[in-house]
Amino acid sequence: MISKTSKDYFKFSRQQRVGILFLFAIIISLQMACFFVDFNVVFKQEPQQQQWLSLQTKMDSLKSATQNAISKPYVFNPNFITDYKGYKLGMSVAQIDRLLAFRKQNKYVNSPEEFQAVTQISDSLLWAISPYFEFPDWVSQKKEFKEYKKYDNTAFTKKEKIVILDINQATQADLIKIYGIGEAISERILKQKETMGGFVSMEQMKDVWGLSPEVIQNLETHFKVIQPPFFNKIDINNASMKELSQFYYFKYPLAKQIVIYRSMNGEIKNIEDLIKIKGFPVDKAKIIGLYLKF
Repeated sequence: MISKTSKDYFKFSRQQRVGILFLFAIIISLQMACFFVDFNVVFKQEPQQQQWLSLQTKMDSLKSATQNAISKPYVFNPNFITDYKGYKLGMSVAQIDRLLAFRKQNKYVNSPEEFQAVTQISDSLLWAISPYFEFPDWVSQKKEFKEYKKYDNTAFTKKEKIVILDINQATQADLIKIYGIGEAISERILKQKETMGGFVSMEQMKDVWGLSPEVIQNLETHFKVIQPPFFNKIDINNASMKELSQFYYFKYPLAKQIVIYRSMNGEIKNIEDLIKIKGFPVDKAKIIGLYLKF
């Protein structure tokens, strides 16, 4: 058996040597290319694409601002919580029903503690939502009045004489002196007087939104209709449908019925004729009659 030396392994033919050299040349070329050539791909953005990206950034910022604005809490009167509002606040159906049943009795909650007593919500939920409760002005004034009574002095225990004023001559300062009336409610009373041309009865205080029976009673103690106001009465038999519908107690459907009644039955002689018309507010007939000319 013929043994091979190490030199025998390195004997190549001419073609093999050429192939080895060609392989080395390829390897060196690739290494040089990796070293000198930058293979990073540069993406060029077109102007339209750059404009679209800038608009998308603005849209994202506006969307974020809108979401923050929607989630921003606002104050509200807990007496007028609806089913949906209560659900958004985290109240259960039973808790919402207790509040609605309480309100059906024409009662109001005047503090967070009363709200919790009625609805039976947890302390944690009350702590979370009570900072956004807002009660009417007369509630806060009532609390201030109670605190003041703690420091009552015997020198002021003498009952003051009540001076009756004409409600049609009352100013905002006169109205605010009444317990339960603040700036907002006094403005509503004066606005109502301006709309009506003057009050003809203290019963019209019931038409002013936000006045509780107790406040109305306080008003009747300090104010009366001493002198009937001067205003142009509505000619019920000659007024147009537009003129009738502009009257506070007549809405468009009732004004239309009055015109139809006139055309079918002739002249309206008194308030009793108006009561026969469908939809006429019978409970306010005496007050309405004072604003009309037959």
